Amino acid sequence: MAERKTGFAHALYTGAISYSFVGRRKVWYILSAVLIAISVLGLAVRGLNLGIDFRGGVEFNAPVAVSAGTTDTVRSAVTSSGVSDLDGTEVVTVGSDHVRVQTRPLSPSETVTIREALARATHADSGAVTYSNVGAQWGQQITNKGLQALAVFLVLVMLLIWIYFREWKMSVSAVIAMLHDIIVTVGVYALVGFTVTPSTLIGVLTILGYSLYDTVVVFDKVRENTADLNSRDITYSEGANRAVNQVLVRSINTTIIGVLPVAALLFAGAFLLGSGPLEDLGLALFVGMIVGAYSSIFIATPILAQLREREPEVHAHTEAVLRRRAKAAQDAPKVSAQTVRTEAAGVADLPESVPGADAPSGSSNRSQNPRTTRSQRKK
Repeated sequence: MAERKTGFAHALYTGAISYSFVGRRKVWYILSAVLIAISVLGLAVRGLNLGIDFRGGVEFNAPVAVSAGTTDTVRSAVTSSGVSDLDGTEVVTVGSDHVRVQTRPLSPSETVTIREALARATHADSGAVTYSNVGAQWGQQITNKGLQALAVFLVLVMLLIWIYFREWKMSVSAVIAMLHDIIVTVGVYALVGFTVTPSTLIGVLTILGYSLYDTVVVFDKVRENTADLNSRDITYSEGANRAVNQVLVRSINTTIIGVLPVAALLFAGAFLLGSGPLEDLGLALFVGMIVGAYSSIFIATPILAQLREREPEVHAHTEAVLRRRAKAAQDAPKVSAQTVRTEAAGVADLPESVPGADAPSGSSNRSQNPRTTRSQRKK
């Protein structure tokens, strides 16, 4: 089994097997446009479920012996306390002896009501249930800082790629791929309804680095395959497509190895711990790593090839290569016909009889030595 995998990877690397990733770029563009449209629609219709750190609210902490049904019991006590509009309340356990409840902003009387309900549900004194108000202004500051960090990151990425590859079109392609990853990841958050917390912001910024790494690996192979392009009988798109095929197995393996522990993190946060930072961070990493691997192969490289093919020199080289191939295809039947005529002429020039080939032995001997035959007759 291992030999087959190795053989397949080697065939991709040598070009014995090649899939037209760049040639089918319109298909990938349409698919990405659909994903982006769904993500934008989800953001417009459902919106993001912002956590207390962004929208403000009240956070309660109560001591309790944590069990399997603790979160459900506490959530039921809060929603049935008589205070309205608490459907978005988040309940998570902290360790084995505390439970944390985050609600919308509450009035002083509503805060007292929720506090008493939590005390009854956890069998604790009201004084043991602590609470703190979180203002939306702090969440706004986090959002602004996150956007500033994203802008600085994108600028630095463009400069880094431009300096390393000496090609600004690679910078533009990489940034477009990363923006694609951000939109799809945020759209998934809107559709799934997971809470957006500072952990989510950290996860989104982390996947940008992963997406950039995968894209740089592909671009490095593209640069290698398209070096001295004018002296080679391939187009830029063909060299870029071969680069994608050569690193395809590596990208798939890297993504699988990276996604497996993230999937375990997401499973633990979503199903074992209920909700919390692990769930928020795990979803951002899980979606972002998969989308990042997709964009580096199906988005970044086709866009780069399309931008480079519009350059006059590259376009002229492509046209020259295609003309040579078209001429070779037209000359191929003529060469074949000339070969057939030459072989036929060669057969026609052969002697009618080849000594010792088809004639009987007696006639062969007579033709070889007619004098000996006449002397034998005289005798």
